[in-house]
Formats: sequence, C-alpha cells, structure tokens
Amino acid sequence: MDGPWIRIGFFGNFTLVKSEFMSEERPLSAEEKREKLKQLLKQKAAQAEAAKSTVSTAPAKGKTDTSKFADVNQFPEVQALAAQFETLQSLQVENPYFRVNEVIVNNKTQIGGRELLSWSSYNYIGLSGDVRVSEAAKAAVDQYGTSVSASRIATGEKPLHGQLEKALAELIGTEDAITLVSGHATNVTVIGHLMRPGKDLIVYDDLSHNCIIEGAVLSGARRIAFPHENYEALDQILTDNRADYERVLVAIEGVYSMDGDIADVPKFIEIKKKHNALLLVDEAHSMGVIGPNGLGVRDYFNLDPNDVDLWMGTFSKSFASCGGYIAGRKALINYLKYNTPGFVYSVGISPANAAAALASTGIMMSEPRRAQKCQANAASFLSKAKAKGLDTGPSKDTAVVPIITGNSAHALLLADALFKEGINVQPILYPAVAEEAARLRFFITSDHTEENIVFTIDKTAQHLERIRKEYGNLSFPKVPMG
Repeated sequence: MDGPWIRIGFFGNFTLVKSEFMSEERPLSAEEKREKLKQLLKQKAAQAEAAKSTVSTAPAKGKTDTSKFADVNQFPEVQALAAQFETLQSLQVENPYFRVNEVIVNNKTQIGGRELLSWSSYNYIGLSGDVRVSEAAKAAVDQYGTSVSASRIATGEKPLHGQLEKALAELIGTEDAITLVSGHATNVTVIGHLMRPGKDLIVYDDLSHNCIIEGAVLSGARRIAFPHENYEALDQILTDNRADYERVLVAIEGVYSMDGDIADVPKFIEIKKKHNALLLVDEAHSMGVIGPNGLGVRDYFNLDPNDVDLWMGTFSKSFASCGGYIAGRKALINYLKYNTPGFVYSVGISPANAAAALASTGIMMSEPRRAQKCQANAASFLSKAKAKGLDTGPSKDTAVVPIITGNSAHALLLADALFKEGINVQPILYPAVAEEAARLRFFITSDHTEENIVFTIDKTAQHLERIRKEYGNLSFPKVPMG
C-alpha cells in the first residue's frame, strides 16, 4: 500500500488514517517515535479526562441540531476511533490488514509478489487447494451454475444440499443437519429466531464470538454472560434464574478463537441437564482439528452427540468452503428449515461451496492423519514458544496459539517486524481485546513444517525482546465514545 498508513480496530471494525507525523522524506528514529507517541498519549489522556467531565443535557424540544446526525464524520464513535488512531500514527508501520494474498494460502502465501510464511489462515488441514475439493467445486459449477438462484424452500434446492446435510449428520452423529450461507449468520438467525423475548433466557460464555451475542440480542430474550469457562458460575446463574423462564439456551464454543482453549463440554452438558436447558456448541475452530480423529469436541471428549442440542459449525475453516451449519435432532432441523429467517429468506448455499464442503467432509472422515499432523505441529509450536518465555495464554491441544504482548503498540510493531522477516501474522489490538491482552494470533496448520515453526518462534522472541527494550511500556488511552 502506498503511503504510511496505519490501521487499528474498534470493536472489530477498522479504518485507515494517514499520519501527520510520518515523513515521506525521512523515517523517524526510534527516539523521535517515542517522543511523538508520548506527546500524543498526553494529549489523548487530557481529552479523555475532559470528555469525562462533560455533562450531557437534553436539548429543548424541537431544538436539536439534526445536521450532525446525517454526517458520519460527526458520529461520536467515529471520532473516538480516529482519536485512537492518532496514538499510533507515529510508529511508521505498514498497514497489516487487508493485505492481498495472491495464491492459495497454506503454510505459505504470496503478498505483493513476495513469498511469506503464513500464520493467518484457517486452512487448518490443508483442504483449501486440495485437488479433490477443487475438482468437486468445478464440477458443481459445470452442472448447476454459480448460484442456486433462489431460496431453497422455493426453487433453490439442489441434490448437493441434501447430500451435504446427510454427510454432516453422519460426521457429527446426529439425526439431521441444516446448512446456511454464512457461519456468522447461522448463529445470529438461529439463536435470534429460536429464543423469544419476555419468555426465554440465553446464558453465554463472556468470551463468546460476536455471532452468538448478536443472535442473543436479536432474539430479545434475557441475556446473562458467565465468566469464561466458569461452569460453576453458570450453575449458580441457572439455579437463581431458571424457574423464571421457559426455554433456556446455554451457548459455548468448542475452541475459543482468541485464546485457543477448549471448553469443558462434559461439565456444561451436566449442568444443562440438571437445569433442563438447551446447549449450543460452536465448533467453528474445533471441527476437523481436535480429537483423535479430528472430529471436534465430540471426538475429543468421546461424547454422546445427543447430549448437545445444537452443534454449530462453519465451512470456512477445515471444510475449505463458506457457510455454516446446525446439526441436531430431526424435529429441530425440520423446524429451522421451514421457519428460520436466515434460511427461508436467503438464497441457498452455492453449488461450488456445497460441493467443496461435501468433498471436505468425506476427506476429513477418511484421512484423520491431517488433523493429527495439525495437532503435532500445534504442540511443537506451543512448546517452543513457552521455552522462549513467550506468553501463550491458556492455549492447549488446539491450532490457535496467541503470543500475548500485553501492549497494543508492541503487538503492532511486532507484526510489522515479522512481516519484514517474511512472516505474515495478524496483531489483535485494543479494544478488540483488553489492552493487557493484546497479541499476535497464530493459526497452525497441517502444512507447516518444523523449520517454519523454529524460524518463526526465534524471530518472534528476538523482536519482542527488542521492542520492549526500545519502546518501554507504552499504552493507549481509552477514548470515550461520546
């Protein structure tokens, strides 16, 4: 990208700004960067304090200045986002987001004509780019076209849809399954439709993915978050509240995508049975990866699949496709097919995506060695990172390994330094995570080699030590929303 741009996240949304401190003629020295950043930190801290003391009063009826509500640039959240960007503009790093990957991404990628090691892909078991998956997608396009061109309940149903859903039910061990065009939308529309305002309760892990929370909000049901992985807190919440509601849904994830830890699903099953609740397990990052055969948390814990009411997953990771699914009892799936808005009022999953997911499902079941190789690589990466003194959080037995820097500026600088070394990995910054939890997030695949792992860990440890010494304990002010 031309010019000294920088990008940082605000609740998962991102924007670019160009730094007034970045010289096109001469890069700033480390000392100059530090001084500029200190000035900005003081300025933003003062602005934040001033904003705290501002008292908001309701305008007189009919006297509201409506012009500012039609100008996105005047939205308080947009201005707060821009204020956060200013604290980073003096770091002179290349924008690490929206980089164009020009080839199939496995353990390597190509960006700007340059080959790099990739640690930013969900292609956990290498099926995106597998010739069998690609050929299945091509054949589906030749036979059915590029779109099913209608909602499935109308005229969009194709043989591939039923075949895929049958294969998923077999894979998971359930009676039936339903597929939807988006993984995120699957949770949003299913939770949003199944649970009801004024009657029902949704209790979810406080580190749940955005799609679970958005679905809960959409439903209008009462929502209570419990502390991450704390099944005892969940038990107490249900003890105190269960009798006041009709349907109660407990929502957890198989593998949490930020920390790479695995939910203690047997404990949650025990609690959901005790309180007559429904249980949803989001397997986006666990299916195809964990367990002796790579078949997710059911395989990992040797569970009875009927003990989970809604097995949710996405096709964009191990399945090398795009979309989402819910697997469960036939009565539930049949109800969802005729009533869920995100299914009934949406075009069906495309022929190419359905065929790719179907082919991947078959390979996943017949070639467990892929998941086993991914697991071995992840274990090697994790042990080597810990041996170097790197903070990997609670990651264990999964393909998601964070390297926690504890500082957003350090995470950004570290990602930039690694990119220059030929390593592509994404920084996760405040406020997407707490400032003390800022990190780089590594996704390990079956295609990575031991050489890739050793090189990456060595460079990460080397540059993080340098950055901490050079920049000290920088932190970003929490700019109010307005």
